[in-house]
Amino acid sequence: MKKYYSLFCGALMACLVLAGCGQASDSESNDKQKSEQAEAEFPVTITDAVDKEVVIEEDPQKIVSLMPSNTEVAFALGVGDEVVGVSESDDYPEETKDIEKVVGMELNVEKILSLDPDLVLAHESVADTWADGLQQMSDAGIDVLVVNDATDFNGVYNSIEMIGKAVGENKKAEEIVQDMKDDIASIKEKAASISEKDKKDVYVEVSPEPSIFTTGKDTFMQEMIDTINATNVIKEAGWVQVDQEAVIEADPDVVITTYGGYSPDPVGQVTKRDGWDQVTAVKDKQIVEVDEDLVSRSGPRLAQGVEEFAKAVYPDVFK
Repeated sequence: MKKYYSLFCGALMACLVLAGCGQASDSESNDKQKSEQAEAEFPVTITDAVDKEVVIEEDPQKIVSLMPSNTEVAFALGVGDEVVGVSESDDYPEETKDIEKVVGMELNVEKILSLDPDLVLAHESVADTWADGLQQMSDAGIDVLVVNDATDFNGVYNSIEMIGKAVGENKKAEEIVQDMKDDIASIKEKAASISEKDKKDVYVEVSPEPSIFTTGKDTFMQEMIDTINATNVIKEAGWVQVDQEAVIEADPDVVITTYGGYSPDPVGQVTKRDGWDQVTAVKDKQIVEVDEDLVSRSGPRLAQGVEEFAKAVYPDVFK
């Protein structure tokens, strides 16, 4: 009996060892497959936001991001561990706090070069300002990709897909974009139940006094307002400096502020202004502060920003 028991134990151990080896083999096989897949996607040629053809020969291993939205996209794509430099404004995800800061008021080209990156993710909004520095990096053999300055959801989707292509994560980029589209479609469907008589007028304040700015047509914030079935009281296009008298006259039902992260008590600032006590939103205490990053960064969390707008304007519908 002992003999058979010993044989059984031996066979069992052999099976366990083989199973372990099989798992290790499967893991190695998956890693190899992933590596081969990444290699198969390169080289790639991308026409960036300044109409420059950028040829990326190999899967980047070290990435510098010059804009928080680019950084958020990189992390969402699963290549955050390859990001070696970010801007001083980067604060999401948490890991960015420990990454070398290479951009503040000025672009620190020397520091970027010292990090020896394969890829620099620049941004259209600062491409002219930093043209000399970007050219210096390019001359040093670094792939510099200027990501588009998105003004609507489609622009955001394009920037995610552009970065996804640059880092060999096309499929993941497509998944992120589809998830965003699904989330926004769900919000839009829910907002469609709001009747015309219950539709609210909204004023969004993106910077405080002395130079108050708001959002108008041809911005993704306008698209967010449209998505939640509300009306923007601002009819001009782009980012508009505010005429306070015009806002008071427009009499919005809801005021949304987005600058609480750097200016104290935004709700109090609005309520204390001369003449604003006659505004419906002020009288009804419908002044809501939302997270600026969620509603202003053109990245994967923008769908969450749409939901924040929806909750601010229609709290009974979007609980």
